[in-house]
Amino acid sequence: MREIGHFIGGKTLAGTSGRFGDVFNPNTGEVQARVALASTAEVESAIQNAQNAQPAWAATNPQRRARVMFKFLELIAKETDALAALLSSEHGKTLADAKGDIQRGVEVVEFACGVPHLMKGEYSGGAGPGIDLYSIRQPLGVVAGITPFNFPAMIPLWKAAPAIACGNAFILKPSERDPSVPMRIAELFMEAGLPAGILNVVNGDKEAVDTILTDPRIMAVGFVGSTPIAQYIYATGCAHGKRVQCFGGAKNHMIVMPDADLDQAVDALVGAGYGSAGERCMAVSVAVPVGQKTADALVQKLIPRVESLKVGPSNDPQADYGPLVTKAHLNKVRDYVDLGVKEGAKLVVDGRGFKLQGYENGNFMGGCLFDEVTPDMTIYKEEIFGPVLSIVRARDYEEAVRLPSEHEYGNGVSIFTRDGDTARDFTDRVNVGMVGVNFAIPVPLAYHTFGGWKKSGFGDLNQHGPDSIRFYTKTKTVTARWPSGTKEGAEFVIPTMR
Repeated sequence: MREIGHFIGGKTLAGTSGRFGDVFNPNTGEVQARVALASTAEVESAIQNAQNAQPAWAATNPQRRARVMFKFLELIAKETDALAALLSSEHGKTLADAKGDIQRGVEVVEFACGVPHLMKGEYSGGAGPGIDLYSIRQPLGVVAGITPFNFPAMIPLWKAAPAIACGNAFILKPSERDPSVPMRIAELFMEAGLPAGILNVVNGDKEAVDTILTDPRIMAVGFVGSTPIAQYIYATGCAHGKRVQCFGGAKNHMIVMPDADLDQAVDALVGAGYGSAGERCMAVSVAVPVGQKTADALVQKLIPRVESLKVGPSNDPQADYGPLVTKAHLNKVRDYVDLGVKEGAKLVVDGRGFKLQGYENGNFMGGCLFDEVTPDMTIYKEEIFGPVLSIVRARDYEEAVRLPSEHEYGNGVSIFTRDGDTARDFTDRVNVGMVGVNFAIPVPLAYHTFGGWKKSGFGDLNQHGPDSIRFYTKTKTVTARWPSGTKEGAEFVIPTMR
């Protein structure tokens, strides 16, 4: 049985805690590896290695740090196929989707290559008599990221690349469900010239997380996962004096106006709702058609599309999506569907009984489609994180704006319409952090910032883009005056620039 350890101080190390977690093959349900669960002592060893290495890395000029990023891009480009296969084998997403996972992470590394420019401060010459003012950005020191199972390449790169480029050392605690790709990413960074100790990977559970949150040597923590855990990490990290950014759950709505291109909207809903088996924080899980006529037409077009979804093993190039990550998660999603039926929603496509010949023990589930879902139902309130789409019929545009605006989650939302005034009004008024117009999954590109509102995001700064540089640096402001040869004597009032 393959065992996965940790990456500490530039070396792959076996775990010493004696505790392990199972890594499953989602296609078969079989255990394919064991991952070591780090003890407090192992996490502390990673932190010490990071603390020892960080000052020299911070003193390395930004151009040289950027060159490591450029070299890493060369290496990961050569390994994309192998990484995608590894990712797919542990997560269950299709190979094409796994490559997309890697690519969206790579784009943030590309952004981080611009760190010499991104870390530039500000300068004001002659701010006062012989006085110059300037600010500089400096790294925080040792920082950490706690990342989820659903994007085992993208989100670790979103966290680590800007942090490292800014001169920090980074502790990564990835999901124990699919840990192999983060381990390989660390090895590739070493091959690219990153000094030992600057990127450490500790696999683990709550013991590792709590050590990261409470150790005073870690200055900042980034997290992506469920909202209850995000709230815990945010509260605990802040209580221990850390800078914290946490991104939680979502319930992303897609508004379909009466004037929308219905075929385009259906294509968008099928792809955004069922891609990656719905295991995306930006998946569209609620369709909101406006008006009875729009709703009836949308349902009529959606039913055959959902019924014809091709569910297959993750290495099947013809599959629309693969298995869910674990049997436990599959059962959780099925339980949500059962609850939706019990609550009175109309299950117009039922994928609970789906079985794939030759993969009967795999974590497969067919697409499910609910109609006549109401805002008081649990399946509307809570994130299901599976191949389940709910239709909530809105009487008019105003109700369609209220639904996502009043939901406790505020990650992403989209509207499909041909009317520019409607789109402009919607983007201005809707109380959600990321908005798409005729675009179902509004994940910004790397040079803009990603972040949800309300219970989807905790903290003042978002992921990637300029916010990532702000999050991983601190600003120092210098007021300088050089002696001019004249002595003015002591000043007992607060200095002014008169």
